[in-house]
Amino acid sequence: MKLARVIGTVVATRKVECIKNLKILMIQPLDEKLQNSGAPTAAIDTVQAGLGDLIYYTLSREASLALPDPFAPVDAAITGIVDQVNVEDVGIKDKEKIFEGAG
Repeated sequence: MKLARVIGTVVATRKVECIKNLKILMIQPLDEKLQNSGAPTAAIDTVQAGLGDLIYYTLSREASLALPDPFAPVDAAITGIVDQVNVEDVGIKDKEKIFEGAG
């Protein structure tokens, strides 16, 4: 899982049948300091996130597993809304280990 912020919506006039009733949002990936990290991407919303929400998302095959049809052709899916983030100052090597498992 990775952190991101919802920055917009996507309007698609045509969609594959298996994602026809699902909302697509634009998300901005974030690093451990909640700073922009990489290019924005489109993600299927499975949790009713809104503009400005801090969310976590999955990529690749795991993204499609969050949808009603596990064979849906998607690359990213929003799987949760973040209420709070706490990061201890434990040293750079330990922080790398913490965030390795998150992706």
